Amino acid sequence: MSAILPAVAFWLAAWALNEWLVRLKPRHRAVDRAIRLAVPLLFGLSILILWEGLVRGFNVPSVLLPPPSMIWARLITSLPILWADFRQTFLKSVLTGYALGCGLGFLVAIAIDRSPFLQKGLLPLGNFVSALPVVGVAPIMVMWFGFDWPSKVAVVVIMTFFPMLVNTVTGLAAASSMEQDLMRTYAASWFQTLVKLRLPAAWPFIFNALKINSTLALIGAIVAEFFGTPIVGMGFRISTEVGRMNVDMVWAEITIAALAGSLFYGAVALIERAVTFWHPSVRGGQT
Repeated sequence: MSAILPAVAFWLAAWALNEWLVRLKPRHRAVDRAIRLAVPLLFGLSILILWEGLVRGFNVPSVLLPPPSMIWARLITSLPILWADFRQTFLKSVLTGYALGCGLGFLVAIAIDRSPFLQKGLLPLGNFVSALPVVGVAPIMVMWFGFDWPSKVAVVVIMTFFPMLVNTVTGLAAASSMEQDLMRTYAASWFQTLVKLRLPAAWPFIFNALKINSTLALIGAIVAEFFGTPIVGMGFRISTEVGRMNVDMVWAEITIAALAGSLFYGAVALIERAVTFWHPSVRGGQT
């Protein structure tokens, strides 16, 4: 019980400090950015310390919930295994499936925008495909494409295709009629209107799909590895180590997956800010 009181005290102090920080209105951009970075870091650190104190104070068995210090120790001592799993799942399955799924969704959206027949016939079919449960699709993909990473890529493609398709179709319709009439008065072709007006208007919708898919792709690849994979991969490691009661290793894999997904999402968000700097949602956040 001696570890509980200091952990709770630190958590309350960090909460009070964060409450004070978020109420500050700094004039300098650098100070404002430092505060925005410090608040989530301090909050996350307080959660970890509270977790550590409660687990040790109440003597929670590590097989149920290991303390963060045990997870960190396993992570440090298992770096070669974690790197091999990360390379198999993220660098091969996630990135390849993400690029293929988003790229195909974008190209099909352009085709649908050009063809009313495809808009009425393909969109409902895409909605049907998006509703397929990954736990039902993954075993089929394993039987079709084998146990290695191509079957996981197929699952990721299925999961990322429809969000990109729907958001791109919606974004291409975002340009107002007045703006499109103006392009017609300039005798702009369909391709010129697409490139200079409709695609720029659709970028916020497209990046919204890219951000959604950045997490969906990782989830899909990990879940797909539960249904058949070589002896490497995040999903394989999680399912195996749970059976061995090595819960600290499971949490180490979860930590790596969470960090990879967060960094991937953050990279897409940074690219979005650079591409759509003109959009009100981006300009409104700049000081």
